[in-house]
Formats: sequence, structure tokens, C-alpha cells
Amino acid sequence: MPEQLPFTALLNRLFAAPVTALLHALGVHTKYPQAPISNPVAMEVLVVALLIAVFILLRLRLSVDHPGGMQHMAESTHEFFTSMGRELIGHDYEPFLPYITGLGVFLLVCNLIGLVPSLESPTATPAVPLGCAIATFLYYNYSGFRHHGAGYVKQFMGPVPLLAPLIFLIEVVSHLARVLSLTVRLFANMFAGEMVTLAFFSLIPLAVPVIFMGLHIGVAIIQTYIFVLLTCVYLGAAVSHEH
Repeated sequence: MPEQLPFTALLNRLFAAPVTALLHALGVHTKYPQAPISNPVAMEVLVVALLIAVFILLRLRLSVDHPGGMQHMAESTHEFFTSMGRELIGHDYEPFLPYITGLGVFLLVCNLIGLVPSLESPTATPAVPLGCAIATFLYYNYSGFRHHGAGYVKQFMGPVPLLAPLIFLIEVVSHLARVLSLTVRLFANMFAGEMVTLAFFSLIPLAVPVIFMGLHIGVAIIQTYIFVLLTCVYLGAAVSHEH
């Protein structure tokens, strides 16, 4: 049996049978049928549940005349991503705001949730950053095709027709490398941050670990910002008319 966090064990007790049956129906055979839900998946489920709860609570407490602290924070978050989208994507940034905002908030909470005892950051495992990177790769390329049609392929050809096949191959490899770059950058930093924090907590349980918790929070925020910033850059290049 793999080591399970308390929340993971709870999900497996409640949903192991239907999840295992679903996986078998999809042709996926699990090594541990009594524990098909892994820790990263459980943490993602917890993050999504927390975000949904916060959004519902925020919606119920919206007020024009007397906005609360949660509403101010939500408005500041929205303004931050709006400003980023406007600067990096361009004047047609509005349709992309839901994606970059949802991605940013999800990644930030995933990065920070590991600071809570008995929980861990799902982004400290390769699968979660890889999933976000693949989603971003598919999204910005889909947006490019939707915006330019078949003309989007011209971005991969370069300005010299004679060199178009070579440039196309280089551009394809370059775009695929973005998935690896996004994945490794986020995973490596979050994994290292969690390991350092846990190591100092086990060695010196008082005072000193607080400093590394502060560093972990800083890394979590910076890595979220970089991931979303690069997403905006890729989206801006995909829908840009200058190409």
C-alpha cells in the first residue's frame, strides 16, 4: 500500500470501489484497487473543493455598498490578472481572462497548501505541473487556430520560403519544449521548497523553520506568477496579428 495522507485515505475509504470500477472500464488497471486515489489527485480535489466553496461564499456576500475583505481580495486578484493579460496578450485579452485567472488561482493554492500540516503540494509531483503545461499548450495553440484559422501555421514557417521546412521543424520542437520547461520549472522549485521545509522542521521544530516557510511562500507566489506570465506570452504570440 502506498503512503496516504489523511484526506487521501478518507477519499479512498469513500470512493475506492467506484473509482476502481471507472478505471477498469477505461482500461486502466490499478496496482492498489483499495487505494486508487493518489495523494496528488486527492490534493487537487481538495483544492478545487476549497476554491468552489470560497467562490460560492464570495458570490453570496457580494455587495456594492459594503464590500468585505474577501471581495476586496477577489477584485484585486481580478485586476492583477486583467493588467497582466492587457499588457502581454494585447487588446483582445478579455476572452482569455477566465483561463489565466483560473490557472493562476489554482496553481497558487496548490503551491501553498503544502504548508498545512498533513497536506502536501500537488505541484511538488511531476504529473500536476505536466497536466497544467499540456493544458496551456493545447489552449494557446487552439486559440491561435481559432483566431487565425489555417494561417496560424504560417507562424511556424518563418519569413523565408526556402527555409520553411527547417524553420517549421525547429518551431515545432521549440513549442513542445515549452511543455517540458513549464513542467520542470514548477515541479523542481516546489519539490525543493517542500523538501527543505520538511527537513528543517524535522531537525529544528521551532523558530528556524518559520523562515523557510516564508521562503516557501515566496517561491510559491513567484512560480505561479512565472507560469501564468509565460502562458500570457504564449497566448499573445499565438493570437498576435504582427506575425
